[in-house]
Amino acid sequence: MLNILPKIALFVALFPAMASAGAERIIALSPHAVEMLYAIGAGSRIVATTDHADYPEAAKLIPSIGGYYGIQMERVLELKPDLIVTWDGGNRAEDLEMLKKFGFATFSSSPKTLDAVAEELIALGELTGNEDKARQVAADFRAELAALRLANHSKARKKLFYQLWGQPLMTVSHGSWIQQIIEVCNGDNLFVDAKGEYPLVSVEAVLKGKPELILISQEQGNTTAVDWSQWPEVPAVANKHIYQLDADLLHRAGPRAIQGVEALCGAIDKAR
Repeated sequence: MLNILPKIALFVALFPAMASAGAERIIALSPHAVEMLYAIGAGSRIVATTDHADYPEAAKLIPSIGGYYGIQMERVLELKPDLIVTWDGGNRAEDLEMLKKFGFATFSSSPKTLDAVAEELIALGELTGNEDKARQVAADFRAELAALRLANHSKARKKLFYQLWGQPLMTVSHGSWIQQIIEVCNGDNLFVDAKGEYPLVSVEAVLKGKPELILISQEQGNTTAVDWSQWPEVPAVANKHIYQLDADLLHRAGPRAIQGVEALCGAIDKAR
């Protein structure tokens, strides 16, 4: 909780009335924030969100007021939110600055680690008055994550390639969200030491690395971008250890990330 406490303290100092009563009209500017708010029982208070906020099913009925390309500020003003949950990595910096200039109560939810998901759940619980529910959801998340770490830490390591995107060919490296999941599963990422969290790589480099399994983010345009079957000399191809994984479960920093960890660990288990 140490990382999140200063953010909560600052928020309470700036917006004491809202913090004590709990937000009632919330704009959530990321799919993961929407999932978190529903998980802690505050989903019904979301009055607007952004593109791709599609879980749970009820979230599909919430009006979208923008996406990575920008936020419709006039709609924000019309909706009169008492809390806007922002996303540093997915909202335009100029939009975030504008929200602050308008005087809106904003809270940045941008978890960078699996453990931070639990912290963000608790923080949102405090801001919405749903502390008890949030703490229970966070505790369950931590317990499930700890169990997965324990269950996988001594398993045989398998060399893998994670295809984040196919054209251009992109993967994950140290410090990335996906690499944390790979580490929970005791996988051996072929490009863990590459420069940058999401490096571009060549097909030749993948072939040279001889991965024992290939994991592909199941997103439109990615699953058919590279036909790995044309290189049967690669162990992953020869042994049919090529798996497509749900991108929403793996890429969203929300409570369903546990399911993403389970899916990735399960894929590695098939190659063991």
